[in-house]
Amino acid sequence: MSLSKRQIELCESSQWDFSDLRAVFLNCTLKRSPERSHTAGLMDMAVEIMKKNQVAVEVLRPVDYQIAYGVYPDMTEHGWERDDWPEIHEKVMAADILVIGSPIWLGEKSSVCTKVIERLYASSGELNEHGQYAYYGRVGGCLITGNEDGVKHCSMNILYSLQHLGYVVPPQADAGWIGEVGPGPSYLDPGSGGPENEFTNRNTTFMTWNLMHLARMIKDAGGIPAHGNQRSLWEAGCRFDAPNPEHR
Repeated sequence: MSLSKRQIELCESSQWDFSDLRAVFLNCTLKRSPERSHTAGLMDMAVEIMKKNQVAVEVLRPVDYQIAYGVYPDMTEHGWERDDWPEIHEKVMAADILVIGSPIWLGEKSSVCTKVIERLYASSGELNEHGQYAYYGRVGGCLITGNEDGVKHCSMNILYSLQHLGYVVPPQADAGWIGEVGPGPSYLDPGSGGPENEFTNRNTTFMTWNLMHLARMIKDAGGIPAHGNQRSLWEAGCRFDAPNPEHR
């Protein structure tokens, strides 16, 4: 993905150090690698901006993996012969930033995207070392492509899901592109105007920088402050401003 002159200038003039940040992009296309994905085409812009700022980035297509259905962390413990989700989830948990990309089908995010969010939800009850929910301290955003209406609808669903699980959603944390409603060119098709679309490029750029800035702020602060949000203390029946008494 070739960045515009303005995008390159923003990267080169940056005074912030993002070199210790990690990002995972989950492209919830229905197309297996190496088939061309229009969602990947849009995600590449955000990926390139992050890489130019020394963020360690990994892009995965969940459709390339055998991910079981279900809402448990490892579905092989619940009757499935194979489940590749734990491998993906390990990468997600090692990242400061998660970006979910999806095409639009019938006005909704893809079935792969729904499965990914269900599997993220499977670990929502796990806790970090502070007794908070495990996803605390991470930031999330989304990118949507299609040639039918639904960009904002899909974004609302994905971003709501991420914040509900514990992710922090920064300002302008979504972007998307749609072509003319109905049969027509998709994002990467010749003549679509997708890669040149000023509105999409601006929003994708803002989303990417906001994700990096907020991840930087949270990491420098040592995470989300652990007070009033610790499930471990809540279940122990403790006051949040008092030592945790021993329960027998």
